[in-house]
Amino acid sequence: MAADLTSQVLDALAESDGSLLSNVAFPSVLSTTVKSALDRLASREMVVYRTIDQERAILTSEAEGIAAEGSHEAKVFEAVRNAVEGLKIADLPSKVGKESAKVGQGKAFKEGWIKKDKDLLRATTDSIKDTSREQLQVIQKTGSYPDPKVIADLRKRKLVTMQKDFSFEFKKGPKFAKKFVKEETDLTADMLASGAWKNVKFKPYNFKSLGAPPESGALHPLNKVRHEFRQIFFEMGFEEMPTNRFVETGFWNFDALFVPQQHPARDLQDTFYISDPPTGDRPRTDPSEEATTQPLPPRSASSPSSKSAETATSGQQSYDTYFGSIATVHSLGAHGSIGYRYPFNPRESLRLVLRTHTTATSTQMLYRLAANPRPARYFSIDRVFRNETVDATHLAEFHQVEGVIADFGLTLGGLIGFMEVFFGKMGIRGLRFKPAYNPYTEPSLEVFGWHKGLGKWVEIGNSGMFRPEMLEPMGLPKSMRVYGWGLSLERPTMIKYGVGNIRELLGHKVDLGFVEGNPAVRLEKD
Repeated sequence: MAADLTSQVLDALAESDGSLLSNVAFPSVLSTTVKSALDRLASREMVVYRTIDQERAILTSEAEGIAAEGSHEAKVFEAVRNAVEGLKIADLPSKVGKESAKVGQGKAFKEGWIKKDKDLLRATTDSIKDTSREQLQVIQKTGSYPDPKVIADLRKRKLVTMQKDFSFEFKKGPKFAKKFVKEETDLTADMLASGAWKNVKFKPYNFKSLGAPPESGALHPLNKVRHEFRQIFFEMGFEEMPTNRFVETGFWNFDALFVPQQHPARDLQDTFYISDPPTGDRPRTDPSEEATTQPLPPRSASSPSSKSAETATSGQQSYDTYFGSIATVHSLGAHGSIGYRYPFNPRESLRLVLRTHTTATSTQMLYRLAANPRPARYFSIDRVFRNETVDATHLAEFHQVEGVIADFGLTLGGLIGFMEVFFGKMGIRGLRFKPAYNPYTEPSLEVFGWHKGLGKWVEIGNSGMFRPEMLEPMGLPKSMRVYGWGLSLERPTMIKYGVGNIRELLGHKVDLGFVEGNPAVRLEKD
């Protein structure tokens, strides 16, 4: 069809001295066919064209019926006017149909065409102007209407839909000719033997054409940003924690972190609880975890913190003792704390939950560290779950980036200094810190950074120093301090890739073109 149309385009231009419109010259031909013919001619500079795209109003099936037979309100008026003695309201559907009676009666009242007289409807005028029908007939002929408010109103009434139409304006090109000469694409052996190659016209090479994109996989933007975070942690001497356990007991997820059993975070509206099985085991050795975690090296005598370490005593508690110590620190208090003064419920501690934070894993790593207290740096980046209402900025599952530093003699000033270095590697500088509350850290700090795009300070993370009520029941020395901080993976990803709705980043609404087309990210660069 495109080949046939090519000659028609040339014939039409030969009879014209100016530009032509495709929807006028070839009204019944598909725009894709027209474009194919124009592209073929434009590649030989025989024509020049530009694309014109415009929105066209299209009538729905209901609107087509109104344009042909009249509006619902006009049908109601005609039925009432034809009833000389008045029309019973109950008889209206049988005269005009249920749909017209339902929609048209109210409209006719509003226009003042009919009135109610007890159980009868009576006409108040002899003639009317069916504006809706006239408007739809104009749109049916022209595809538009002079007053845009009319189009908007008809769209609300679902009588009109908008459709994009493409047409083309084309004219003669610098190498225009009435006849299209076929260009050869290959030099064959027969042409060389017969000498025919001297008389044929070859198609020139198009060095600007793009090759076919190779089919390949693509990393999700979250994975690209996750890779950058991992590189930052490795550069700073961190060891990655195993985070392959999505289901945790309440003990590791809450109790070991000194989160009281009455805390709102443990309510059903905030946490996903497992129904089958509802509970797990008391703390015990996990063979799979031991296999995936590197053994802790012995403490070096030349360690920078060895002076403090010499006075520290190693004393990892057995799992049973550890469980009892946690129950005691909650209910009665210990290690300089008065606790929460409530009866600790061991069964509540064994309830299974989808982990609400990866700090549950950090706690287990610190418990293992108590067997050999030494300076250590751990990090994790993995999925966590919260019973959140899904909206543009919240999902029921997201990724948490968490870091933990254990050492002797750590201070709050050191934590602030480290946060500035860590976030500086992400290109975020000039931080602000705000005091905050966390059950398992004291002091606690919220971290804020200046967002150039939004023009305001935004929270980018949470941090603090783990409480003695959390660390000392494990058997860690009193002189050991632990920094902890975390942030979501989604927020920096959304900022770097300009995503305004988190559901466009993660979930079933993700555009695969967005995943495939976005470049790698470098957090230290704007």
